[in-house]
Amino acid sequence: MKLFNSLHNKVEAFKPMNENEVSMYVCGPTVYNYPHIGNARPIIVFDTLKKTFEALGYKVKFVSNFTDVDDKIIKKAIEMNVDEKTITEHFINAYNADRQSLNADLPDVTPKVTETMDEIIDFIKLLVDKGFAYEIDGDVYFRVNKIDDYGQLSNQQIEDLMVGARIDENALKENPLDFTLWKKTEEGIKWDSPWSKGRPGWHSECVVMINNEFHQHQIDIHGGGMDLKFPHHENEIAQSEAAYGTHIANYWLHNGMVNIDGEKMSKSLGNVIWVKDIVEKLGGNVVRWLMLSAHYRAPLNLNDQAVETAQTELEKIKTSLKQAYVKLGLAGIELTGNPDETLWQAFLDAMSDDLNTPNAFKALFDTNKQLNAAVRTREIDYGRVAALVITIEKMLYVLGIKLDRIVLSDDDKDVFANWNQAKAEKNFEAADQYRAVLMERGLL
Repeated sequence: MKLFNSLHNKVEAFKPMNENEVSMYVCGPTVYNYPHIGNARPIIVFDTLKKTFEALGYKVKFVSNFTDVDDKIIKKAIEMNVDEKTITEHFINAYNADRQSLNADLPDVTPKVTETMDEIIDFIKLLVDKGFAYEIDGDVYFRVNKIDDYGQLSNQQIEDLMVGARIDENALKENPLDFTLWKKTEEGIKWDSPWSKGRPGWHSECVVMINNEFHQHQIDIHGGGMDLKFPHHENEIAQSEAAYGTHIANYWLHNGMVNIDGEKMSKSLGNVIWVKDIVEKLGGNVVRWLMLSAHYRAPLNLNDQAVETAQTELEKIKTSLKQAYVKLGLAGIELTGNPDETLWQAFLDAMSDDLNTPNAFKALFDTNKQLNAAVRTREIDYGRVAALVITIEKMLYVLGIKLDRIVLSDDDKDVFANWNQAKAEKNFEAADQYRAVLMERGLL
């Protein structure tokens, strides 16, 4: 397995910390609204990565958090005259529903900030005690200039950041780049701490959750969208270096952003697409196919042409499989056995090359082409057809495309027999009637 490591800005061979095991953490959403199509991309990318590792024989522990403390959540709770938990539980359920509608597995663990507060406060206190953080009037800030290689993940220099830094309203901060670890607040949900009643800053939670869930300060893979590279992930590394002397993860993976008709998605442009709406319109398989059609690190442009291409390509696979299922069913052949090792390996090789899904799709199309040829020969080799079907099914599973197997009932087989007999007798009216029944059942 080779992965592009954002920390070193190059593709590297993957070497897990523990043999045949993968520890992976992906930053989850701030739950104050429904997931949009941009949120769908990391869901799909990292679920596909997990399935790829599993196909290669790894055992994966996958953790992704929910940020259920945030100014946006508090603002929405005040507007709706409910407590914050009412807001967050609703949108956590919505997020999980959308995740499953995209054929993604739920993570093994989904920690929440509200359930990790004692540990977050202890962690901030550790940074203060070590001199990497300081308090001003109940707020706590991280001292960025104490991290010599700050900016390493986003490939930025502190001097350049300083030039473009917005001077914070709190002029008492030692450095404009210093970021908030604890925020004193009078409004919304708050907790007691050694500094004030308040709530944590955004950047500390993931470091703490990784320590909690994996019981170690370093994991194999930390992932998220490209927009999290700076400042969020950069600040995570800084805190972990300060507290434990680690980068948190050996491999940092970032997926590219989603554009709508070539424009960056934004509320101001009015081009935000909710996952629930696009899945309702296109189906989870098409959305997932669309998302994986481009390499995960490349920008993904959603437009009508891309949707039509995804629908057409997926329909070709469905049609080929349907024909094969029917042929095998009528011949009384059970779908058992092994995949075609050469074709399956070509697919795995593509997925192992930094999750190269475009090349993996090519391997899938090549297999589908062979299946079409095998089904249409005069003397069908049913063992070969079965092996190709199983190969395609395994490929689709890794890609997260769910297509049900077609299993013919005795009645289905009788209708096929009657249809063929009617055609042989040139009873076209009866043949058309049997054909209509088979079409209605989705068997033609």
